[in-house]
Parts: sequence; C-alpha cells; structure tokens
Amino acid sequence: MSDSAPVGKADFRPALAAATAGAGSQHYPAGALYVVATPIGNLADITLRALHVLGLADAIACEDTRHTGQLLHALGLDGKPLVAVHEHNEAEAAQHVIQRLQRGERVAYASDAGTPAVSDPGARLVAACAAAGLRVVPLPGASSVTTAVSAAGLAGDGRFVFEGFLPAKPGERAAAVQALAAEPRAVVLLEAPHRITALAAALAVLGQRPITVARELTKQFEQIITLPCANFAAWLAQDAQRQRGEFALVLHPTPAATSTSADDSERVLRLLLAELPLKTAVKLAFEITGAPRNALYEQALAWQAPRN
Repeated sequence: MSDSAPVGKADFRPALAAATAGAGSQHYPAGALYVVATPIGNLADITLRALHVLGLADAIACEDTRHTGQLLHALGLDGKPLVAVHEHNEAEAAQHVIQRLQRGERVAYASDAGTPAVSDPGARLVAACAAAGLRVVPLPGASSVTTAVSAAGLAGDGRFVFEGFLPAKPGERAAAVQALAAEPRAVVLLEAPHRITALAAALAVLGQRPITVARELTKQFEQIITLPCANFAAWLAQDAQRQRGEFALVLHPTPAATSTSADDSERVLRLLLAELPLKTAVKLAFEITGAPRNALYEQALAWQAPRN
C-alpha cells in the first residue's frame, strides 16, 4: 500500500549501530534481490535487519526514487545508487536489476511504504529474478494489511482474504461488492482518499455488517473505528478530516445466521434496488439477510409497479 512516510528528525545512528550488532553476523549472499519492507508511516517501525541490508546493498531499487531518497536520508543512509522500478517500467527495469545481480551485486527493493508486491509494484521484479535463477530474500516488516487486521478484533477463527483496491468504475465496484456480500470470511480492502467516499457509498448495501476503518496507520493522526457498513458514508461526511490519508479497511466475517426482521430485509432491498437491476438486487438481498427470496422478489415488484 503506497503511503508517504513522513521524514522524521530522529537520530538513527544508534539504530544503525544496533543493526550492525544484531544483524551483521548473518549471511547475506551476493547476487540476491532483497525485498525490504519499509515503514507505512512511523519511521521507528523500520527493522534492524532492514537497516543493515539497506546499508549493505550495492543499489536500491524503489518505486519512487525521490521518496526513497528522503527515507534513506532520514535513516542516515545517503549516497546509495537508486534504480526506479514502478508499475510503468517494471518489466524493463527488472532486466537492469537482473544484470546487476548477475554481476554479483546485492540489490534491495523497497516500495513507497510497507511490504513490496502487496498492492504495490515489485511482483514482476521478484518473478523475473526468480525466473532468471536468482535468489530472492524477503525481509518482513510493516504492512498496512496485517496492522489493520490486528486492530480489528475479528471474531471467529481469524481467517481473512485480501482483496486490496476495488475497481474504480461504479458498475464494476458494485459487482465487486456483490461478491463481498457472499464472502463469509473477513476481507481486507485498501483505498485512496480521493475514492473513499465512493467506496463507502458502495459498501452501504452490506447493511449492519461491521467494518473496521483504519486511516493514517502508525502516524500522528491515526484513526481506527469499527462501525456498520450502512453508517460508514455518514461517518466520513461528519468531518472532512476523516476523508484524508490512506485507508486500510477490514470487512468483518459474516455473522452467524440470525433471524432478520422484515424491516431490515426491506431496508437492504431498497438500498440495492437504488443501484442494481431488480433480479440482482433480490439475489443479493437474499444472500445478505436470509429473508425468503420469493417474498423479496414480490416486494420489489410491488415497489416498482406503476401506480394509477
């Protein structure tokens, strides 16, 4: 998840010394790609092993050279050669990285924030290096996905699926939400600030299903709240500040089957009919509420019937 980590004023020289002491005795093979997780907001979340490898690397491949350059400066690791590897040049840039690795260099790869290749560039680079018979060494660390899940307090067995960013087009997004309604496990979503209100509106059809909204994770104005999907859009609208920052969202598991009142099922059906064709709305209302399908269909027809 791309998220601009602020450049802090902390002195990382003691941390670099600790990184050498704690991780320096380990083996770091030459000719290997090191996939390095970097902080999603708070620079203090960098690991000692990541610090050591960033300092050891002959070159650092990264999503944005300016952003990573600022990060390295904050960490006291200036002067490293930077290689841009982003979604628009990933295939071509991978060949350059492979050539470096074949010369015996160590190359570290970092996306803008968090763990690379998880809704970030890096997957093609990793695949290309592996296909070339080169070693890939992952360095675990910060991740908006697991950070959000850890704060969501999921009930049940703790299983979840990672969906990432839903489609931007309204029709495709509505179809994706339909699929989420039928998914009983928890689902992790990511979203950018300029699309969060549209996503909240689309998720309203899921009614009372809880969703944990985590914004600005690990930063000064971090905010984490759990509320029904039906209330998400209204919560955002109450304060413009709530629409700022990067978002990680955890849609909670489908609750155990309980009896749904007629008022609840009709409310869900009305919301769905406002956005979807009749048959699709009825099908989704049935999956969400468990109300009798025939009764939902007849109610939808009655609402849409012309009045004399």
